[in-house]
Amino acid sequence: MKQLSRVQMALLLGFLVVIWGVNWPLSKFALAYTPPILFGGMRTFIGGLLLLAVALTRYKQLRLKESWKIYVISAVLNIILFYGLQMLGLGYLPAGLFSAIVFLQPVLLGIMAWLWLGEAMFGLKIAGFIIGFAGVAAISAGGFTGDLSMTGVVLGFACAVSWAFGTFYVKKTSGQVDAVWLVTVQLLIGGVFMMGAGSLFESWSSIIWSAPFIYDLLFISIFVIAIGWFVFFRLVGSGEAGKVASFTFLIPLIAIFSSVLFMKEQITLNLVLGLLFIAASIFMVNAKPKSMRMKQSAP
Repeated sequence: MKQLSRVQMALLLGFLVVIWGVNWPLSKFALAYTPPILFGGMRTFIGGLLLLAVALTRYKQLRLKESWKIYVISAVLNIILFYGLQMLGLGYLPAGLFSAIVFLQPVLLGIMAWLWLGEAMFGLKIAGFIIGFAGVAAISAGGFTGDLSMTGVVLGFACAVSWAFGTFYVKKTSGQVDAVWLVTVQLLIGGVFMMGAGSLFESWSSIIWSAPFIYDLLFISIFVIAIGWFVFFRLVGSGEAGKVASFTFLIPLIAIFSSVLFMKEQITLNLVLGLLFIAASIFMVNAKPKSMRMKQSAP
């Protein structure tokens, strides 16, 4: 996969942080109009259909016979489990807080990348991962005192685990499949599965097809799902997995502040402390020791 320049990576990361940040309050907003699993299925299926128009122009890259296992496994981890758990969890916790728990994912992914991909690990980076985990723990501490739903906290953690394994799997198999087809097929598989599950356990007649809901559904399907997932896998496939993932720690910041602004959610002391830890972890994970910088600059 062609490597991105620093400017391209910065622009794509900036887009992803903002779009995936506002996704959380928008998804929470949608739950007032629709059951969670049906909504998760609709938005991923629509996103997949939109990307299909692009993917068909490169139909020779599909290689379904050789790659179907990769498509299915990625769909289970990155779509069915990730979005299914996400939509269920948002019913138990505020959007900003739930997103902060889910973004334990970069810590888990960084550890996986070190253990199984051979990415560099040093003291400052390890400390950054620990502090990032502590930040998420501080934010979710209310789940252990009864102030927050423990079910929501567990769903958020499970969501983070499924996404970490899904991203790691995509990184491992990025050279075997076309990125556009991977995103497209996993969205279609995941969307069909969740709509099927939703049809069994939820009711289509419960959906309120109002203008706000339709606008919300289309925005998420186009920008968050179709474009967002493609950008994310493009970044993961072209850069250091742990470093790319660490920038996603910024997404809860956008999610929390947009939730406060539009959903009138509250900012607590634990939330502020957790965000400070997360900000510190971003710096530490991406900073390189002096010895490594000198080695890289040597002729």
